Amino acid sequence: MYIKCWGSRGSIPVSGEEYNIYGGDTTCMEIRTKGDRVIIIDAGSGIRRLGKQLVDEGRCDFDIIFTHAHWDHLLGFPFFRPLYTKKAELRIHGCPFAEQFVDSILGKVMSSPNFPVDFADVKASIQYEATCPEMFMVDSVRVEPIAISHPNQGNGYKFTEDGKTFVFITDNELGHIHGGGLPFDAYVEFSKGADLLFHDAEYTDEEYARYKGWGHSTWQCALDLAIRAGVGRFGLFHHNQDRTDREIDGIVDACRKAAAKRGTRLEIFAVKRDMTFNL
Repeated sequence: MYIKCWGSRGSIPVSGEEYNIYGGDTTCMEIRTKGDRVIIIDAGSGIRRLGKQLVDEGRCDFDIIFTHAHWDHLLGFPFFRPLYTKKAELRIHGCPFAEQFVDSILGKVMSSPNFPVDFADVKASIQYEATCPEMFMVDSVRVEPIAISHPNQGNGYKFTEDGKTFVFITDNELGHIHGGGLPFDAYVEFSKGADLLFHDAEYTDEEYARYKGWGHSTWQCALDLAIRAGVGRFGLFHHNQDRTDREIDGIVDACRKAAAKRGTRLEIFAVKRDMTFNL
């Protein structure tokens, strides 16, 4: 299982030299199965660069999985270049959304006067999988959803292939249970023994006092989850829109020191654009 990050920023895309290392694009992840099938997680602004590469490679068959319907995870969708070729086939896995997700949510992103190309004029073939099973397969990868604790709800996901596991849980507030969300221990159990975990780590403890209930976790809570779940590698995700590269480096350093005090050898890093992993 090959994994690449095309965007790890939260809330809104940012640019400037202070964001060069970790990048300014919002959430988009790519997974390639051992059979070379492409799975895309979310359509934040990072999907624009991904789409360009996929077109350059001549690829036209994709599975897209969404975590939730907030704008920073959808805003790149109209700029996904494969949408504008008849050869492209997209399978959108709607869990956890209603059956009208494509028309009512994705359609709005491209509706007049917000965008010059209407969703109805998209050339690609789009299939919508409306069911929300406890588990489904995409080629050789088993996909398991878990409800996130976030305003308007959504899902995190576990991807497993050949006994290797990647857990991706963004926009999840471990310090507060929103409607449809789960207690902390549920996320520990879900992430147990994962080879690689990415989790929302937008705030520090000091910042969280001002933003409790906004749907995001502190790096301290996310670290506690990673340690208690016994994961192999832990990536801090959904970087605050104002967080500079230097500040993110400082959080990673503090996170590693906190982990060392707890006697763990957990590998810790902040997820940056174009980072790749092979499981």
